[in-house]
Amino acid sequence: MTDSTRIALASRPHGEPTADDFRTETRTLPALADGQVLLRTIYLSLDPYMRGRMSDAKSYAEPMEIGDTVVGGTVCEVMESRSDRAQPGDIVLAYTGWQTHDIVSERHFRVLDPDAAPLSAWLGVLGMPGFTAYAGLLKIGRPQPGETVAVAAATGPVGSAVGQIARIKGARAVGIAGGNQKVEWLREAGFDAALDHRSPSFAHDLADASEDGIDVYFENVGGAVWNEVLPRLNKFARVPVCGLVSQYNATSAPTGPDLQPRLMSAVLTKSLLIRGFIQDEFWQEMREDFFRDMPAWVRDGKIIYQEDIVDGLENAPAAFANMLRGGNFGKLVIRVGEE
Repeated sequence: MTDSTRIALASRPHGEPTADDFRTETRTLPALADGQVLLRTIYLSLDPYMRGRMSDAKSYAEPMEIGDTVVGGTVCEVMESRSDRAQPGDIVLAYTGWQTHDIVSERHFRVLDPDAAPLSAWLGVLGMPGFTAYAGLLKIGRPQPGETVAVAAATGPVGSAVGQIARIKGARAVGIAGGNQKVEWLREAGFDAALDHRSPSFAHDLADASEDGIDVYFENVGGAVWNEVLPRLNKFARVPVCGLVSQYNATSAPTGPDLQPRLMSAVLTKSLLIRGFIQDEFWQEMREDFFRDMPAWVRDGKIIYQEDIVDGLENAPAAFANMLRGGNFGKLVIRVGEE
């Protein structure tokens, strides 16, 4: 019998999540049934989509219920097994959420090669965020050599991969981030232009960086950045939309003029393609290509990545709230246990 510490949803956040929206509990897990494994969490992924799952608003996925363990991807060690698919000591990718241990079915994990990459990378560039960038950019954005691809939150796990994949495909990459440290990292990662959206000259800087317009804008932020990008979009530009993190903590409709007429006019007159997507839409079709291409690009140094690792499951709520404010630098991962 194993005790597991977990963080559950105590209440639905109103605006930015606070400590009161979560509660920590310890429970004793039952004995394994046939086809199950006992997992010990090593790394936990924190991602913006979790904020939407904490709300009961209608969305692409069912909301968490009050009392549920907060959801999240994890890298775990198999402690016990009654499955032929894994042995004790194996490292697996699972979706056990904000807890130290869990029991899962053999259908709900994938065994990893621990020597192929740092374990935390399977939650970022080699995991769901990396696949989101790969599938959304190549399937919807379709960057062509010489085109300009722009992306916001460009030091995050999705945005950084988008820009670097764009360059691999022969396009120019314009990365948009917040703060000098992040802008400097974008230059190290090979982006053709690195812009600070907090700068008072951002609109001018964006115009300079996209003199010939923007052919692909990978949207994962929305808000003020999108308002500056829209006029820069070229005819037939493509806009994959995978997230709108600037809106996730909103408690009311935005103030100011109604910008929908301007948007719809641009969609019509420029023949824009704006396509929202959830990464698992492309999983069956593109996963083999992803696992062929992305590990090779990382291994060859064509794609680099930044991680923000926070120690301790108890620090997940504060780290999560900080991420939604843009306070993290790179893929946010909680180190729950030792490798």
